[in-house]
Amino acid sequence: MDDSSSLAPAVRSILDAARERETPDRQLSVDPEPLPDALDSAAAGGHAPVVAEVKPTSPTTDGQRDDDPAELAREMVAGGAAAISVLTEPEHFDGSTDALRTVRDAVDVPVLRKDFLLEEAQLDAVEADVVLLIARFLDGDGELEAMLAAARERGFQALVEVHDRAELRRALDAGADIVGVNNRDLAALEVDLDTFESVAPHVPDDVTLLAESGIGSPADARRMRAAGADGLLVGSAIMRGDGDVRENTRRLVTA
Repeated sequence: MDDSSSLAPAVRSILDAARERETPDRQLSVDPEPLPDALDSAAAGGHAPVVAEVKPTSPTTDGQRDDDPAELAREMVAGGAAAISVLTEPEHFDGSTDALRTVRDAVDVPVLRKDFLLEEAQLDAVEADVVLLIARFLDGDGELEAMLAAARERGFQALVEVHDRAELRRALDAGADIVGVNNRDLAALEVDLDTFESVAPHVPDDVTLLAESGIGSPADARRMRAAGADGLLVGSAIMRGDGDVRENTRRLVTA
């Protein structure tokens, strides 16, 4: 496990809460919708492949949205989203596994579970098409490999999140075939799109690559696509304020 002393206090708090969460006593088996296929299909249709995120709130945003998660997801898909991400972290993002269930029932695109998963049993909280595994938090001996294997045993696809070339190397060595580069530094919570541009050239062509965080405009979307992103994970720019999530999604998809 990463030395949490290097992390922003908000992130340390999230991890502390994740360690205390109850875990199910049964193992899931899922039949996922393929995320790479959905992203490729969007790109083939001339659209930016956006994974739109249902995120009621977060430690780095102001305000909160209380809209029905399923309706938000339907509007995002209507706006052209290739896939949906749902926060299931309850204490800092106001997410829930119930929200993910309703979203997955409501849309016919892949659904990513975005959470802070630290142990195998946490994978069994809810069915999803894709789960997020954050390399920085799974850096003990064999931790990332074990979580990746456990996710695949259940049928999940795994999006392995990295922030730099060293984490990318670990992800690739562990066998990751879907990688996300987080432009947000979890030590300072600062966002820099240069992060993706510095890591992307070192990702093999046969790995599906997503750009995460800081994509706030069509120009940002074009920049990340030009740098090699196969998909764009976007939350705040779509969910901001009380804006129209369908239109916010469409603006990015047609970038």
